[in-house]
Amino acid sequence: MSDSKVGKAMLDKRLKIFLHIVFWAYMFLSPMQYMRGTGMTMVQYLMNCLSPLLLMVVFYANYLWLTPKYFVQGKHRYFLMINVVMAVGFSVLLHYWMDYTRVLFQPGGLMPRNPDAIDEFFYYVRDIINFGIFATAATCIALAQRWFWADNARKYAETARVRAEADRTEAELKSLRSQINPHFLLNTLNNIYALTAMDTYRAQNAIQQLSKMLRHMLYDNMLDSVNLQDEIQFLENYVNLMKIRLPNSVDVSFKKIVPDADIKVAPLIFISLIENAFKHGVSLTEPSFISILIKADIPQNGGGKQLVCSIENSYFPKPEQDRSGHGIGLEQVQRRLDLLYHDRYVWEKGTGPDGRTYFSKITIQL
Repeated sequence: MSDSKVGKAMLDKRLKIFLHIVFWAYMFLSPMQYMRGTGMTMVQYLMNCLSPLLLMVVFYANYLWLTPKYFVQGKHRYFLMINVVMAVGFSVLLHYWMDYTRVLFQPGGLMPRNPDAIDEFFYYVRDIINFGIFATAATCIALAQRWFWADNARKYAETARVRAEADRTEAELKSLRSQINPHFLLNTLNNIYALTAMDTYRAQNAIQQLSKMLRHMLYDNMLDSVNLQDEIQFLENYVNLMKIRLPNSVDVSFKKIVPDADIKVAPLIFISLIENAFKHGVSLTEPSFISILIKADIPQNGGGKQLVCSIENSYFPKPEQDRSGHGIGLEQVQRRLDLLYHDRYVWEKGTGPDGRTYFSKITIQL
């Protein structure tokens, strides 16, 4: 708990104690305003303080003990029984105590009180009602405080849960980002390695292309979002790098429709899809194709901006013994989409009816 919350809790506790002291001070001291001119001594006043003292006992018995132990636990019968016994017993005690003090301190010449049965009955009823009022007030206050504390505890727990979830999400995103770099770099270096055996000059150009891409990864990958134009340039560099080693039988197209230059997107969110297309969509012996489309527009129905990454390629699935990569890249894409664009994206993917083509289309509501 933060220092400000601790300080507020301490202030609330002191205020509660202060209000209790003020109320009971008033209850005990208010009769003193009637002492002047009546001949009432301080000893007589103190003996007459039994009434507020018994009210205090009833109040705190309910506030500290009966309400939390019996009422809150659903033991209402025991709660009511104990309160009835207290109210009746204290009423009888108070009645005889007042008679005793009246005789003890009665001024000379004043006839002793001799009430009839009806008066006695109403005296008892009056005292029992007073004790019942204080018992009810104590129960209501205890329940209200219990509800207030429970509500605060729920709010604090919910805030802590949301904060922990945000921290966990951020940590997971950082972990995913750190995994993208080596995974992407491994695939690209494998391609350049294959190229060095065929054409050294083209391999050098490929390394230069790779350096531009790494610059984007080093400086932009840790950002929450980057300009879509920069991300597209990164993807184009990757595609150009991959095309260097491809035979003429592979048709690769990259089309972009982005009229708004200010659109932001999470970095490296689509690279694994393009990697997957090159991995499973290219055959060195059969005609192959990879078609990439990135489009950002505003739907005709007046909704928000949409970003679409659509990839279609010929499909040459790897044999079971070739498990390089293990689908790590696509799993990362799925997880990052869930974390960054939860409930704001649709990912459609699968093979065509003939099983010879594969499509992957991600639509994100910006």
